[in-house]
Amino acid sequence: MLAWLQQSVNFREELLEGKFAPVRADYYSGPPGKPLRLLLQARTDFLSIWRASDYTENVSQTRILGRQIIVVNSPDLIRQVVVKRHENFERKSPQMRRALEFLLGDGLFISDGDTWKQRRPLVADIVHAKRVPSFGPVMETTTSELVERWNQMPDGAEVNALHEMAGLTAEIIARSVFGNQLGDDSAAAVTEGFTSYQSLVDSINIGYFLGFDDGLPVLRTPSLRRSVKRIHGTIDKVVEDHLAGRGDHNSMVELLIRRQQRNPELKLDLVALRNEAATIFMAGHETTAATLTWTWYLLSKAGWIEKAVHDEIARVCGDRTPTIDDVPRLEWCRAVIEETLRLYPPVPILARQTREADMIGDVAAEPGSLVLIVPWLLHRTESLFEDPHHFHPERFTEGRRPTPYSFIPFASGPRVCPGLHFGLTEAILCLAIIAQRYRVRLRERHAVEPICRLTLRPKGGLPVTLHRREGTSHGAG
Repeated sequence: MLAWLQQSVNFREELLEGKFAPVRADYYSGPPGKPLRLLLQARTDFLSIWRASDYTENVSQTRILGRQIIVVNSPDLIRQVVVKRHENFERKSPQMRRALEFLLGDGLFISDGDTWKQRRPLVADIVHAKRVPSFGPVMETTTSELVERWNQMPDGAEVNALHEMAGLTAEIIARSVFGNQLGDDSAAAVTEGFTSYQSLVDSINIGYFLGFDDGLPVLRTPSLRRSVKRIHGTIDKVVEDHLAGRGDHNSMVELLIRRQQRNPELKLDLVALRNEAATIFMAGHETTAATLTWTWYLLSKAGWIEKAVHDEIARVCGDRTPTIDDVPRLEWCRAVIEETLRLYPPVPILARQTREADMIGDVAAEPGSLVLIVPWLLHRTESLFEDPHHFHPERFTEGRRPTPYSFIPFASGPRVCPGLHFGLTEAILCLAIIAQRYRVRLRERHAVEPICRLTLRPKGGLPVTLHRREGTSHGAG
Protein backbone atom coordinates (compact mmCIF):
# COMPACT_ATOMS: atom_id res chain seq x y z
CA MET A 1 0.00 0.00 0.00
CA LEU A 2 1.32 3.45 -0.87
CA ALA A 3 2.56 5.38 2.16
CA TRP A 4 0.51 8.47 1.31
CA LEU A 5 -2.69 6.40 1.57
CA GLN A 6 -1.95 5.59 5.21
CA GLN A 7 -4.03 7.60 7.66
CA SER A 8 -3.01 8.26 11.26
CA VAL A 9 -4.71 6.39 14.09
CA ASN A 10 -4.68 7.49 17.72
CA PHE A 11 -4.95 4.87 20.45
CA ARG A 12 -5.95 5.17 24.09
CA GLU A 13 -5.50 2.91 27.12
CA GLU A 14 -6.31 3.70 30.77
CA LEU A 15 -5.16 1.81 33.86
CA LEU A 16 -6.24 2.96 37.31
CA GLU A 17 -6.42 1.13 40.63
CA GLY A 18 -8.78 -1.78 40.01
CA LYS A 19 -9.99 -0.43 36.65
CA PHE A 20 -8.57 -1.13 33.22
CA ALA A 21 -9.76 0.22 29.88
CA PRO A 22 -7.58 -1.66 27.38
CA VAL A 23 -6.24 -0.19 24.17
CA ARG A 24 -8.64 0.91 21.43
CA ALA A 25 -8.64 3.30 18.51
CA ASP A 26 -9.89 6.75 19.48
CA TYR A 27 -13.23 7.98 18.17
CA TYR A 28 -13.11 9.29 14.61
CA SER A 29 -13.19 13.08 14.48
CA GLY A 30 -12.77 13.79 10.77
CA PRO A 31 -15.14 16.23 9.06
CA PRO A 32 -18.57 14.80 8.11
CA GLY A 33 -19.57 14.45 4.47
CA LYS A 34 -16.14 13.21 3.32
CA PRO A 35 -16.82 9.58 2.32
CA LEU A 36 -13.59 9.15 0.35
CA ARG A 37 -11.54 10.23 3.35
CA LEU A 38 -13.48 7.71 5.45
CA LEU A 39 -12.74 5.02 2.87
CA LEU A 40 -9.01 5.77 3.08
CA GLN A 41 -9.21 5.66 6.88
CA ALA A 42 -10.95 2.26 6.67
CA ARG A 43 -8.17 0.92 4.43
CA THR A 44 -5.67 1.83 7.15
CA ASP A 45 -7.76 0.50 10.05
CA PHE A 46 -11.44 -0.39 10.07
CA LEU A 47 -11.73 0.22 13.82
CA SER A 48 -10.74 3.88 13.62
CA ILE A 49 -13.64 5.10 11.43
CA TRP A 50 -16.31 5.13 14.13
CA ARG A 51 -17.51 8.30 15.83
CA ALA A 52 -18.70 8.37 19.46
CA SER A 53 -22.29 8.53 18.14
CA ASP A 54 -21.80 5.19 16.36
CA TYR A 55 -21.48 3.41 19.73
CA THR A 56 -25.25 3.62 20.32
CA GLU A 57 -28.21 1.37 19.56
CA ASN A 58 -29.31 2.51 16.11
CA VAL A 59 -29.36 1.83 12.39
CA SER A 60 -27.70 4.33 10.07
CA GLN A 61 -26.87 4.66 6.40
CA THR A 62 -24.38 6.48 4.20
CA ARG A 63 -23.22 6.39 0.58
CA ILE A 64 -19.74 5.94 -0.77
CA LEU A 65 -19.38 6.40 -4.55
CA GLY A 66 -23.06 5.53 -4.97
CA ARG A 67 -22.99 2.33 -2.87
CA GLN A 68 -25.45 2.29 0.03
CA ILE A 69 -23.87 1.23 3.33
CA ILE A 70 -26.09 0.38 6.30
CA VAL A 71 -24.71 -0.08 9.82
CA VAL A 72 -26.99 -2.12 12.09
CA ASN A 73 -26.19 -1.73 15.79
CA SER A 74 -29.43 -2.78 17.52
CA PRO A 75 -29.97 -6.32 18.89
CA ASP A 76 -33.57 -6.46 17.60
CA LEU A 77 -32.59 -5.36 14.10
CA ILE A 78 -29.55 -7.66 14.08
CA ARG A 79 -31.96 -10.51 14.81
CA GLN A 80 -34.07 -9.37 11.85
CA VAL A 81 -31.05 -9.42 9.52
CA VAL A 82 -29.39 -12.67 10.64
CA VAL A 83 -32.46 -14.74 11.58
CA LYS A 84 -35.86 -13.47 10.41
CA ARG A 85 -34.70 -12.26 6.97
CA HIS A 86 -31.62 -14.49 6.75
CA GLU A 87 -32.29 -15.54 3.14
CA ASN A 88 -32.10 -11.92 1.97
CA PHE A 89 -28.92 -11.15 3.89
CA GLU A 90 -27.05 -14.47 3.89
CA ARG A 91 -24.52 -13.47 1.23
CA LYS A 92 -21.12 -12.45 2.58
CA SER A 93 -19.90 -9.07 1.31
CA PRO A 94 -17.82 -8.96 -1.90
CA GLN A 95 -14.92 -7.63 0.19
CA MET A 96 -14.82 -10.76 2.32
CA ARG A 97 -15.52 -13.16 -0.56
CA ARG A 98 -12.89 -11.62 -2.83
CA ALA A 99 -10.36 -11.34 0.01
CA LEU A 100 -10.63 -15.02 0.96
CA GLU A 101 -11.56 -16.89 -2.23
CA PHE A 102 -7.93 -17.31 -3.33
CA LEU A 103 -7.19 -18.96 0.00
CA LEU A 104 -10.43 -20.84 0.75
CA GLY A 105 -12.03 -21.42 -2.67
CA ASP A 106 -15.72 -22.15 -2.14
CA GLY A 107 -15.23 -23.07 1.52
CA LEU A 108 -18.18 -22.76 3.89
CA PHE A 109 -17.11 -19.42 5.39
CA ILE A 110 -17.61 -17.51 2.12
CA SER A 111 -20.02 -19.76 0.20
CA ASP A 112 -23.76 -19.20 -0.03
CA GLY A 113 -26.81 -20.64 -1.80
CA ASP A 114 -26.87 -24.36 -2.56
CA THR A 115 -23.17 -24.94 -1.76
CA TRP A 116 -23.64 -23.46 1.71
CA LYS A 117 -26.92 -25.37 2.30
CA GLN A 118 -25.28 -28.69 1.34
CA ARG A 119 -22.11 -28.33 3.35
CA ARG A 120 -23.22 -26.40 6.42
CA PRO A 121 -24.96 -29.39 8.13
CA LEU A 122 -21.97 -31.58 7.26
CA VAL A 123 -19.35 -29.29 8.82
CA ALA A 124 -21.63 -28.31 11.71
CA ASP A 125 -22.07 -31.97 12.66
CA ILE A 126 -18.32 -32.59 12.57
CA VAL A 127 -17.52 -29.78 15.04
CA HIS A 128 -20.79 -30.13 16.98
CA ALA A 129 -20.76 -29.51 20.73
CA LYS A 130 -21.37 -33.20 21.42
CA ARG A 131 -18.09 -34.09 19.68
CA VAL A 132 -15.98 -31.54 21.59
CA PRO A 133 -15.24 -33.79 24.62
CA SER A 134 -13.55 -36.30 22.32
CA PHE A 135 -11.05 -33.61 21.32
CA GLY A 136 -10.22 -32.79 24.96
CA PRO A 137 -7.16 -35.05 25.21
CA VAL A 138 -5.69 -33.42 22.07
CA MET A 139 -6.15 -29.95 23.58
CA GLU A 140 -4.68 -31.03 26.93
CA THR A 141 -1.66 -32.85 25.48
CA THR A 142 -0.78 -30.16 22.93
CA THR A 143 -0.99 -27.32 25.49
CA SER A 144 1.05 -29.32 28.01
CA GLU A 145 3.72 -29.78 25.32
CA LEU A 146 3.86 -25.99 24.91
CA VAL A 147 4.33 -25.60 28.66
CA GLU A 148 7.10 -28.21 28.62
CA ARG A 149 8.83 -26.33 25.81
CA TRP A 150 8.59 -23.10 27.79
CA ASN A 151 10.07 -24.95 30.77
CA GLN A 152 13.27 -25.43 28.73
CA MET A 153 13.65 -21.63 28.44
CA PRO A 154 15.20 -19.43 31.13
CA ASP A 155 12.75 -17.67 33.44
CA GLY A 156 11.81 -14.28 31.96
CA ALA A 157 12.40 -15.44 28.37
CA GLU A 158 10.72 -13.27 25.73
CA VAL A 159 8.43 -14.71 23.05
CA ASN A 160 5.81 -13.37 20.66
CA ALA A 161 2.53 -14.45 22.26
CA LEU A 162 0.63 -14.28 18.95
CA HIS A 163 3.15 -16.59 17.29
CA GLU A 164 3.11 -18.97 20.26
CA MET A 165 -0.69 -19.10 20.46
CA ALA A 166 -1.06 -19.48 16.68
CA GLY A 167 1.38 -22.39 16.72
CA LEU A 168 -0.49 -23.97 19.63
CA THR A 169 -3.96 -23.66 18.10
CA ALA A 170 -2.70 -24.70 14.63
CA GLU A 171 -1.30 -27.89 16.18
CA ILE A 172 -4.54 -28.55 18.09
CA ILE A 173 -6.71 -28.06 15.01
CA ALA A 174 -4.35 -30.17 12.86
CA ARG A 175 -4.50 -33.08 15.26
CA SER A 176 -8.28 -32.68 15.64
CA VAL A 177 -9.12 -32.06 11.99
CA PHE A 178 -6.58 -34.35 10.38
CA GLY A 179 -5.43 -36.67 13.13
CA ASN A 180 -1.87 -35.73 12.15
CA GLN A 181 0.80 -33.88 14.07
CA LEU A 182 1.68 -30.68 12.28
CA GLY A 183 5.12 -30.04 13.75
CA ASP A 184 6.76 -26.69 14.52
CA ASP A 185 7.90 -25.98 10.96
CA SER A 186 4.51 -26.59 9.35
CA ALA A 187 2.68 -24.71 12.11
CA ALA A 188 5.05 -21.77 11.56
CA ALA A 189 4.49 -21.95 7.78
CA VAL A 190 0.71 -21.65 8.21
CA THR A 191 0.98 -18.94 10.88
CA GLU A 192 3.44 -16.83 8.93
CA GLY A 193 1.63 -17.51 5.65
CA PHE A 194 -1.66 -16.20 7.03
CA THR A 195 0.01 -13.20 8.68
CA SER A 196 1.53 -12.32 5.31
CA TYR A 197 -1.77 -12.99 3.50
CA GLN A 198 -3.68 -10.63 5.81
CA SER A 199 -1.14 -7.85 5.33
CA LEU A 200 -1.24 -8.19 1.52
CA VAL A 201 -5.00 -8.42 0.94
CA ASP A 202 -6.74 -5.06 0.80
CA SER A 203 -9.61 -4.93 3.29
CA ILE A 204 -11.54 -2.59 0.96
CA ASN A 205 -12.58 -3.77 -2.52
CA ILE A 206 -12.72 -0.47 -4.40
CA GLY A 207 -14.41 -2.13 -7.39
CA TYR A 208 -17.50 -2.77 -5.27
CA PHE A 209 -17.90 0.94 -4.53
CA LEU A 210 -17.36 1.74 -8.22
CA GLY A 211 -20.47 -0.27 -9.11
CA PHE A 212 -19.30 -3.90 -9.52
CA ASP A 213 -21.78 -5.84 -7.36
CA ASP A 214 -19.36 -8.75 -6.95
CA GLY A 215 -16.36 -6.50 -6.43
CA LEU A 216 -13.20 -7.04 -8.46
CA PRO A 217 -10.88 -10.06 -8.15
CA VAL A 218 -7.94 -9.55 -5.82
CA LEU A 219 -4.68 -9.00 -7.70
CA ARG A 220 -2.73 -12.24 -7.19
CA THR A 221 0.74 -10.79 -6.78
CA PRO A 222 3.81 -13.03 -6.44
CA SER A 223 3.91 -12.26 -2.70
CA LEU A 224 0.26 -13.25 -2.27
CA ARG A 225 0.80 -16.43 -4.29
CA ARG A 226 3.74 -17.37 -2.05
CA SER A 227 1.62 -16.89 1.08
CA VAL A 228 -1.19 -19.07 -0.28
CA LYS A 229 1.28 -21.69 -1.50
CA ARG A 230 2.77 -22.01 2.01
CA ILE A 231 -0.66 -22.51 3.57
CA HIS A 232 -2.02 -24.84 0.86
CA GLY A 233 1.21 -26.84 0.85
CA THR A 234 0.81 -27.69 4.52
CA ILE A 235 -2.92 -28.42 4.31
CA ASP A 236 -2.58 -30.47 1.10
CA LYS A 237 0.10 -32.63 2.68
CA VAL A 238 -2.00 -33.52 5.71
CA VAL A 239 -5.08 -34.20 3.55
CA GLU A 240 -3.04 -36.41 1.20
CA ASP A 241 -1.42 -38.21 4.15
CA HIS A 242 -4.90 -38.81 5.45
CA LEU A 243 -6.18 -40.20 2.16
CA ALA A 244 -3.12 -42.46 2.06
CA GLY A 245 -4.16 -43.97 5.39
CA ARG A 246 -1.71 -42.09 7.61
CA GLY A 247 -4.36 -40.19 9.57
CA ASP A 248 -6.58 -40.79 12.58
CA HIS A 249 -9.83 -42.65 11.86
CA ASN A 250 -11.72 -40.42 14.31
CA SER A 251 -10.54 -37.11 12.86
CA MET A 252 -12.80 -34.51 11.29
CA VAL A 253 -11.42 -35.11 7.79
CA GLU A 254 -12.09 -38.86 8.09
CA LEU A 255 -15.70 -38.00 8.93
CA LEU A 256 -15.90 -35.76 5.85
CA ILE A 257 -14.48 -38.53 3.64
CA ARG A 258 -16.96 -41.08 4.99
CA ARG A 259 -19.86 -38.68 4.38
CA GLN A 260 -18.74 -38.15 0.78
CA GLN A 261 -18.60 -41.90 0.23
CA ARG A 262 -22.17 -42.27 1.54
CA ASN A 263 -23.47 -39.11 -0.19
CA PRO A 264 -21.78 -38.61 -3.60
CA GLU A 265 -24.13 -35.68 -4.32
CA LEU A 266 -22.03 -33.58 -1.89
CA LYS A 267 -19.37 -33.44 -4.64
CA LEU A 268 -16.53 -33.27 -2.13
CA ASP A 269 -13.68 -33.91 -4.54
CA LEU A 270 -10.08 -33.37 -3.43
CA VAL A 271 -10.26 -29.62 -4.11
CA ALA A 272 -13.58 -29.20 -2.26
CA LEU A 273 -12.25 -31.35 0.58
CA ARG A 274 -9.14 -29.15 0.75
CA ASN A 275 -11.31 -26.00 0.73
CA GLU A 276 -13.44 -27.22 3.65
CA ALA A 277 -10.38 -28.48 5.53
CA ALA A 278 -8.66 -25.13 4.91
CA THR A 279 -11.75 -23.26 6.12
CA ILE A 280 -12.03 -25.30 9.32
CA PHE A 281 -8.28 -25.05 9.81
CA MET A 282 -7.95 -21.29 9.28
CA ALA A 283 -11.12 -20.34 11.17
CA GLY A 284 -10.36 -22.86 13.90
CA HIS A 285 -6.83 -21.77 14.68
CA GLU A 286 -6.73 -18.06 13.82
CA THR A 287 -9.69 -16.92 15.93
CA THR A 288 -8.66 -18.82 19.08
CA ALA A 289 -5.03 -17.74 18.70
CA ALA A 290 -6.08 -14.09 18.49
CA THR A 291 -8.41 -14.49 21.50
CA LEU A 292 -5.73 -16.09 23.68
CA THR A 293 -3.20 -13.43 22.65
CA TRP A 294 -5.55 -10.64 23.69
CA THR A 295 -6.25 -12.55 26.93
CA TRP A 296 -2.56 -12.49 27.90
CA TYR A 297 -2.45 -8.74 27.26
CA LEU A 298 -5.51 -8.14 29.44
CA LEU A 299 -4.35 -10.36 32.33
CA SER A 300 -0.87 -8.85 32.18
CA LYS A 301 -2.36 -5.43 32.95
CA ALA A 302 -5.19 -6.43 35.29
CA GLY A 303 -3.39 -8.31 38.06
CA TRP A 304 -6.49 -8.53 40.27
CA ILE A 305 -8.31 -10.50 37.56
CA GLU A 306 -5.26 -12.70 36.99
CA LYS A 307 -5.25 -13.51 40.74
CA ALA A 308 -8.91 -14.55 40.59
CA VAL A 309 -8.06 -16.87 37.70
CA HIS A 310 -5.09 -18.38 39.55
CA ASP A 311 -7.15 -18.88 42.71
CA GLU A 312 -9.91 -20.62 40.76
CA ILE A 313 -7.48 -22.98 38.98
CA ALA A 314 -5.92 -23.91 42.34
CA ARG A 315 -9.36 -24.47 43.88
CA VAL A 316 -10.72 -26.58 41.00
CA CYS A 317 -7.59 -28.45 39.88
CA GLY A 318 -5.09 -28.30 42.73
CA ASP A 319 -1.68 -29.04 41.25
CA ARG A 320 -2.84 -31.45 38.54
CA THR A 321 -3.09 -30.25 34.97
CA PRO A 322 -6.57 -28.94 34.10
CA THR A 323 -8.62 -31.22 31.82
CA ILE A 324 -11.69 -30.74 29.66
CA ASP A 325 -13.80 -32.18 32.50
CA ASP A 326 -12.82 -29.14 34.63
CA VAL A 327 -14.06 -26.59 32.08
CA PRO A 328 -17.66 -26.36 33.45
CA ARG A 329 -16.23 -25.39 36.89
CA LEU A 330 -13.71 -22.85 35.56
CA GLU A 331 -16.16 -19.95 35.72
CA TRP A 332 -13.55 -17.19 35.93
CA CYS A 333 -11.55 -18.63 33.06
CA ARG A 334 -14.69 -18.73 30.93
CA ALA A 335 -15.64 -15.19 31.97
CA VAL A 336 -12.18 -13.89 31.06
CA ILE A 337 -12.37 -15.52 27.62
CA GLU A 338 -15.89 -14.19 26.99
CA GLU A 339 -14.91 -10.69 28.10
CA THR A 340 -11.88 -10.88 25.82
CA LEU A 341 -14.20 -11.86 22.96
CA ARG A 342 -16.42 -8.90 23.82
CA LEU A 343 -13.56 -6.38 23.79
CA TYR A 344 -11.60 -7.92 20.92
CA PRO A 345 -13.96 -10.00 18.74
CA PRO A 346 -11.75 -11.99 16.32
CA VAL A 347 -13.92 -10.94 13.36
CA PRO A 348 -14.96 -7.43 14.43
CA ILE A 349 -17.03 -6.65 11.31
CA LEU A 350 -19.69 -8.96 9.86
CA ALA A 351 -20.62 -7.76 6.39
CA ARG A 352 -23.57 -8.93 4.29
CA GLN A 353 -24.92 -8.02 0.86
CA THR A 354 -28.64 -7.39 0.31
CA ARG A 355 -30.24 -9.61 -2.36
CA GLU A 356 -33.55 -7.73 -2.68
CA ALA A 357 -34.92 -4.41 -1.44
CA ASP A 358 -35.86 -4.59 2.24
CA MET A 359 -36.54 -2.47 5.31
CA ILE A 360 -34.14 -2.49 8.27
CA GLY A 361 -35.84 -0.41 10.94
CA ASP A 362 -36.69 2.84 9.17
CA VAL A 363 -33.93 2.44 6.55
CA ALA A 364 -34.89 1.26 3.06
CA ALA A 365 -32.16 -1.19 1.97
CA GLU A 366 -31.50 -1.32 -1.77
CA PRO A 367 -30.53 -4.50 -3.67
CA GLY A 368 -26.74 -4.91 -3.53
CA SER A 369 -26.32 -2.64 -0.54
CA LEU A 370 -23.64 -3.38 2.06
CA VAL A 371 -25.04 -4.23 5.49
CA LEU A 372 -22.53 -4.03 8.34
CA ILE A 373 -23.03 -5.63 11.73
CA VAL A 374 -20.02 -4.55 13.77
CA PRO A 375 -19.35 -6.55 16.95
CA TRP A 376 -16.62 -4.02 17.78
CA LEU A 377 -19.32 -1.31 18.07
CA LEU A 378 -22.09 -3.51 19.43
CA HIS A 379 -19.98 -4.95 22.25
CA ARG A 380 -18.94 -1.44 23.31
CA THR A 381 -22.43 0.13 23.32
CA GLU A 382 -23.10 1.60 26.78
CA SER A 383 -26.83 0.87 26.83
CA LEU A 384 -25.96 -2.83 26.42
CA PHE A 385 -22.76 -3.06 28.51
CA GLU A 386 -21.98 -0.85 31.49
CA ASP A 387 -18.48 0.69 31.32
CA PRO A 388 -18.23 -0.78 27.82
CA HIS A 389 -14.55 -0.01 27.23
CA HIS A 390 -13.45 -1.56 30.56
CA PHE A 391 -12.21 -5.10 31.19
CA HIS A 392 -14.86 -6.52 33.55
CA PRO A 393 -15.09 -10.33 33.33
CA GLU A 394 -17.53 -10.18 36.26
CA ARG A 395 -20.26 -9.27 33.75
CA PHE A 396 -20.15 -12.92 32.61
CA THR A 397 -20.08 -14.59 36.08
CA GLU A 398 -22.83 -15.95 38.34
CA GLY A 399 -25.13 -16.80 35.47
CA ARG A 400 -25.22 -13.28 34.02
CA ARG A 401 -25.81 -13.24 30.25
CA PRO A 402 -25.93 -10.29 27.86
CA THR A 403 -29.09 -9.21 26.03
CA PRO A 404 -29.76 -11.65 23.14
CA TYR A 405 -28.01 -10.56 19.92
CA SER A 406 -25.86 -8.00 21.79
CA PHE A 407 -22.87 -10.37 22.18
CA ILE A 408 -22.02 -12.07 18.89
CA PRO A 409 -18.27 -12.81 18.68
CA PHE A 410 -19.04 -15.94 16.64
CA ALA A 411 -21.74 -14.22 14.52
CA SER A 412 -25.35 -15.38 15.03
CA GLY A 413 -28.33 -16.96 13.34
CA PRO A 414 -27.95 -19.75 10.75
CA ARG A 415 -24.42 -18.51 9.91
CA VAL A 416 -23.20 -18.68 13.50
CA CYS A 417 -19.71 -20.21 13.61
CA PRO A 418 -20.18 -24.00 13.70
CA GLY A 419 -16.97 -24.31 15.73
CA LEU A 420 -18.25 -22.07 18.54
CA HIS A 421 -18.19 -24.76 21.25
CA PHE A 422 -14.88 -26.18 20.07
CA GLY A 423 -13.19 -22.75 20.08
CA LEU A 424 -14.62 -21.60 23.39
CA THR A 425 -13.70 -24.84 25.17
CA GLU A 426 -10.23 -24.79 23.61
CA ALA A 427 -9.57 -21.19 24.72
CA ILE A 428 -10.72 -21.83 28.31
CA LEU A 429 -8.65 -25.02 28.61
CA CYS A 430 -5.51 -23.50 27.07
CA LEU A 431 -5.81 -20.50 29.38
CA ALA A 432 -6.17 -22.71 32.47
CA ILE A 433 -3.26 -25.04 31.62
CA ILE A 434 -0.85 -22.17 30.81
CA ALA A 435 -1.96 -19.82 33.61
CA GLN A 436 -1.51 -22.60 36.16
CA ARG A 437 2.22 -22.67 35.36
CA TYR A 438 3.08 -19.22 34.00
CA ARG A 439 2.52 -15.52 34.39
CA VAL A 440 2.69 -13.94 30.95
CA ARG A 441 3.83 -10.31 31.03
CA LEU A 442 3.71 -7.70 28.29
CA ARG A 443 7.18 -6.41 27.43
CA GLU A 444 7.81 -3.21 29.39
CA ARG A 445 6.91 0.00 27.57
CA HIS A 446 5.50 -1.90 24.57
CA ALA A 447 2.57 0.02 23.04
CA VAL A 448 -0.12 -2.41 21.91
CA GLU A 449 -2.10 -1.44 18.80
CA PRO A 450 -5.14 -3.41 17.61
CA ILE A 451 -5.33 -3.73 13.84
CA CYS A 452 -8.26 -5.09 11.86
CA ARG A 453 -7.48 -6.68 8.52
CA LEU A 454 -9.37 -9.95 8.01
CA THR A 455 -9.20 -10.62 11.75
CA LEU A 456 -8.41 -8.49 14.81
CA ARG A 457 -4.83 -8.88 16.02
CA PRO A 458 -2.27 -6.82 17.94
CA LYS A 459 -0.11 -5.11 15.31
CA GLY A 460 3.20 -6.93 14.98
CA GLY A 461 2.10 -9.56 17.50
CA LEU A 462 2.49 -9.32 21.28
CA PRO A 463 6.00 -9.43 22.81
CA VAL A 464 5.75 -10.99 26.28
CA THR A 465 8.04 -12.41 28.95
CA LEU A 466 7.35 -15.78 30.59
CA HIS A 467 7.57 -16.14 34.37
CA ARG A 468 7.17 -19.47 36.15
CA ARG A 469 4.76 -19.38 39.04
CA GLU A 470 6.23 -20.33 42.41
CA GLY A 471 5.84 -23.97 43.21
CA THR A 472 4.88 -24.85 39.64
CA SER A 473 8.28 -25.15 37.97
CA HIS A 474 7.97 -28.93 37.58
CA GLY A 475 6.51 -30.48 34.44
CA ALA A 476 2.95 -29.77 33.44
CA GLY A 477 2.06 -33.40 32.77
